[in-house]
Amino acid sequence: MKKIIIYSITILMILGCNICGIAQTTPPRQLNISILLDLSDRINPQIHPNIVPAHAERDIEIIKYITEYFKTNMVNLTAWNAKGKIRVFFSPPPSNPRINDIAAKLNIDCSILKNPDRKDVYDNITNLFAQKLTEIYNQTIQRSGWEGCDIWRFFKDDVRDYCIESNTNYRNILIILTDGYIFHPQSMNQNANRYAYLLGERNVQQ
Repeated sequence: MKKIIIYSITILMILGCNICGIAQTTPPRQLNISILLDLSDRINPQIHPNIVPAHAERDIEIIKYITEYFKTNMVNLTAWNAKGKIRVFFSPPPSNPRINDIAAKLNIDCSILKNPDRKDVYDNITNLFAQKLTEIYNQTIQRSGWEGCDIWRFFKDDVRDYCIESNTNYRNILIILTDGYIFHPQSMNQNANRYAYLLGERNVQQ
């Protein structure tokens, strides 16, 4: 199974709008940012002991940058008009309920908040994401729960429901933090009595 991306990397995909990068010359739109995390053994410090900073630390720094971009958009729109959305999620959800509970706190929807609550988001979002993501990675590493991410099935079945806001006032952005493997050990397709699934490189006979 070949990797589609070598090394841990951030993938930015603009959904429902032109691919134009973060910099904008047109008036700012509301942001709908979806961050899909891969909790596979790419973040296992025992497998990657020589990578400094560790993958988990790099992920957190990347997401802190994204939250600062989200804050800049709030300023450009002014507090009264800022209705952006940003969240962290997994596909499939981890079996550890603690991780799902933590991730639920990283689902921010300014469109349903009053101005004082939006100010609270602006003041605290970067620290909130850094703190909660640290908890998520620590939980995963301590339990050695390398459940990974089913990227192929996510794009096949879920990306539109999860990541695309139909309101054209929003700019839809999907960010995936992964090592590039698109398979998941529990992913299986069924057609009548026939099943198909993908094998990871550790399961392939040499």
